[in-house]
Amino acid sequence: MSFVLGPDNGTLTVRTGKGGAASKAGHNLRMEVTRWTATLELGDQPSLALSADPRSFQVVEGSGGVMPLGDEEKAAIPQTIDEEVLKGTPIEFRSTEVSVDGDRIDVQGQLTLFGSERPVTFTLELGADGHLAGNARLKHSDWGVKPYSALFGTLKVADELEVAVDANARSSDDG
Repeated sequence: MSFVLGPDNGTLTVRTGKGGAASKAGHNLRMEVTRWTATLELGDQPSLALSADPRSFQVVEGSGGVMPLGDEEKAAIPQTIDEEVLKGTPIEFRSTEVSVDGDRIDVQGQLTLFGSERPVTFTLELGADGHLAGNARLKHSDWGVKPYSALFGTLKVADELEVAVDANARSSDDG
């Protein structure tokens, strides 16, 4: 059975934290990737492949901070991510091993991010109703990338971030 996932039937969310001496001024961000596609194969040779457009981040929420995150800041953050962090480099995941045990899907594979490829492991849960959810924790430093900082380094994005998927899986076998 094959499932096709994307923005029409799910969300791909990235959550970041903050750090540094001026962290009270910053925001914890929840962003959605608005252009992505994934294919989950659960047949004889289970596999997962995902591709996300690095220029399609949209800030959904900014919590914390001294001042609320305004619309202008919400629009500027994805531009900064594109120009100064990801620099348009592809975001791709290809599984190397997928094991299915009931509703639990354990996934190992290679994530291409910041122009480098590194191993990533995470778990997905697939309900009988087709609801698919899971997350992975990543660190900028695992890819040799220093997290973005501002205010002369006193406000930093935390090294660790979370990527989560929440979707209603539809079988491509069903048409």
